[in-house]
Amino acid sequence: MVQRVRSAQVEVEAEVVGQIDRGLLILLGCQVGDDEESASKMARQLAKLRIFEDDQGLTNLDIFAAEGEILLVSQFTLAADLRKGNRPSFTSALAPKQARELVEKVAQDLKDKGLKVENGVFGTRMDVYSCNAGPATYLIEV
Repeated sequence: MVQRVRSAQVEVEAEVVGQIDRGLLILLGCQVGDDEESASKMARQLAKLRIFEDDQGLTNLDIFAAEGEILLVSQFTLAADLRKGNRPSFTSALAPKQARELVEKVAQDLKDKGLKVENGVFGTRMDVYSCNAGPATYLIEV
């Protein structure tokens, strides 16, 4: 899930571990079947995503043209299956070791493209704060 934000930050135990101004808050969940290829494809798509407004108010700008930053936060609950009962099932969530590797790959691929990327801390309880610009929230699946 991607949100266009005016600002965002993530805290672990009341300490800010990642913070951005204008840019993208990316909540990244990894599912069974995701691999390095899908992580690279996700990074490419995020870098090219044109969801920032130009001078005419049209969403024609990508993160580079908008001079934005990225806050990338792993969020395994995005893999929840809520179709049965009242308790989420996480059987489709990727195992933590592989998920961590893919989250790190997406972050590194974005950095390699020249983007400023801040991160949460994988596998911890995090408090995420954001000022969603729009609001504009997008679900991307690769």
